[in-house]
Amino acid sequence: MSAALKTVELPQETDTLEFGRRLGAALRAGDLLLLDGPLGAGKTVLTRGIAAGMGVTGRITSPTFVIARVHHPETDGPSLVHVDAYRLGGLEEIDDLDLDTDLTDAVVVVEWGEGLADQLSDTHLMLRLRRRQDDVRELTLEPHGEGWPERLGELSG
Repeated sequence: MSAALKTVELPQETDTLEFGRRLGAALRAGDLLLLDGPLGAGKTVLTRGIAAGMGVTGRITSPTFVIARVHHPETDGPSLVHVDAYRLGGLEEIDDLDLDTDLTDAVVVVEWGEGLADQLSDTHLMLRLRRRQDDVRELTLEPHGEGWPERLGELSG
């Protein structure tokens, strides 16, 4: 199943962080999230919120130059694997990162992963961020696979 569940307006950076916190609190080991949007759309800000909701502390920055970073929570929850696939040339380079192993015991968030990382699992959540002319971000959530529509329904508000 693939359908846009909803689009959320995020007027301020704090709104993006708060939505990410709520989403992060609903995530569990094995979840794959793909973030799409142009530079400056808010992908890393959203990931910071997701990390906070998962109980991950420490600095969350774009993994552009290291390609992937692993962040561990202060609790017993899953780790957060944050990947930047922008410079990756194909599926074989994604395979080299061994992300399918992380999918069993971590939450994997991949920026620029559409067309590459979505092949890791039939069940994933696509998050499309766009910045409008008035600087408001629009986040479209597109669930793929079983269970996402129900889980995302709890994020309203």
